[in-house]
Amino acid sequence: MLFTHRAEAGERLAEALRHLRGEDPVVLGLPRGGVPVAYRVARALGAPLDVIVVRKLGVPYHRELGFGAIGEGGVRVLSEDIVRGSRLGPQDIEAVERAEQAELVRQARRFRGDRPRVPLDGRTVIVVDDGIATGATAAAACEVVRAQGAARVVLAVPVAPPDAVARLGQAADEVVCLATPHAFRAVGEWYQDFSQTPDEEVVFLLARAAADPLTRPPVRPAEVEVDAGGLVLAGDLALPEGAGAAVVFAHGSGSSRHSPRNRSVAADLNRAGLATLLLDLLTPGEEADRANVFDIETLAGRLADATAWLRRREPLPTGWFGASTGAAAALWAAAEPGAGIGAVVSRGGRPDLAGASRLAAVRAPTLLIVGGRDSTVLDLNRRAQRELRCENRLEVVPGATHLFEEPGALDEVAGLARDWFTRHLVPQ
Repeated sequence: MLFTHRAEAGERLAEALRHLRGEDPVVLGLPRGGVPVAYRVARALGAPLDVIVVRKLGVPYHRELGFGAIGEGGVRVLSEDIVRGSRLGPQDIEAVERAEQAELVRQARRFRGDRPRVPLDGRTVIVVDDGIATGATAAAACEVVRAQGAARVVLAVPVAPPDAVARLGQAADEVVCLATPHAFRAVGEWYQDFSQTPDEEVVFLLARAAADPLTRPPVRPAEVEVDAGGLVLAGDLALPEGAGAAVVFAHGSGSSRHSPRNRSVAADLNRAGLATLLLDLLTPGEEADRANVFDIETLAGRLADATAWLRRREPLPTGWFGASTGAAAALWAAAEPGAGIGAVVSRGGRPDLAGASRLAAVRAPTLLIVGGRDSTVLDLNRRAQRELRCENRLEVVPGATHLFEEPGALDEVAGLARDWFTRHLVPQ
């Protein structure tokens, strides 16, 4: 036995999929047994969960041989080679499709109820099942998902035979499989508990995920033009419904508002009900001059101006999240009289670049987050912390390097930032 039950398989599969968290994925479970596995994956990745309803189109006189598949949204995928080889005419195809379409609609309504499908356009989509035998249904699901607009398709299963995994590499952009035993006869042999998943469990898990902040569809940021003291800067603004506070991000040297690390943290803050503004504090022309990246005073002034613009638009309690030199800019600006900032978080930051006198003048509660293996920056943060007179804390993420690329490291950063901002910004 490899797995105790589907929930445990999902937790183990989620660990192998951690590298996709920053891609803002959607998780789709194949009914029925794939949904309990997918539920655990979605929760671990903080991704929305939905069901992928696919109906195979079987040759009338040989039902096991699929000549295509259909999915929701009018998607139809056909294998022209099998259609020709099986000598299927338009009427044959129409008859099979009509019967399967009725069953597809019934299943979708049964599992999802009145909730709309999670949109897949331009997204990374993870298709999950509890295991693969032949792989025909999984391959059809991948093709349907791609036809529904997915930019990247990842197929993830706990167990499958090696030859099926090899074939499915042609249907998906990436296949993640925890075990590929050669002595493979049936998926159920690799589970201690492989009892049938009833429709009611699928319905319950999908409804639970829809109500869970961790698995709700993320807020899609809107591109905005930020007026920073008369200079127009490009930004991405995400406003969750009923947001209780806002966080403005100041990225560091060599990065931009498109940083996958900052966007991943921002998505977690959005799910917690915090608005986020990611913006570039320098114009493209200014970024070409490396000296501008270390002009902390200028960066701080623009951060303050951008925050004033946001407050005019959305009068919410505001905090700053700074990375690298962006953290120095945030602390420099927070030292200004009347800054009115509720909290500051630094990720792998250089607070020392703000200067001792500025650090001593900061009044906003400040959280410094540093990787345990980022020894030089950790030492600089410890020295900077001694200069702070405000409420402050230094959190060291064990085993993490400067960019927090290790498994689970960025999740730890997001959790620490979320808790700090929620505690200090959102009225209790």
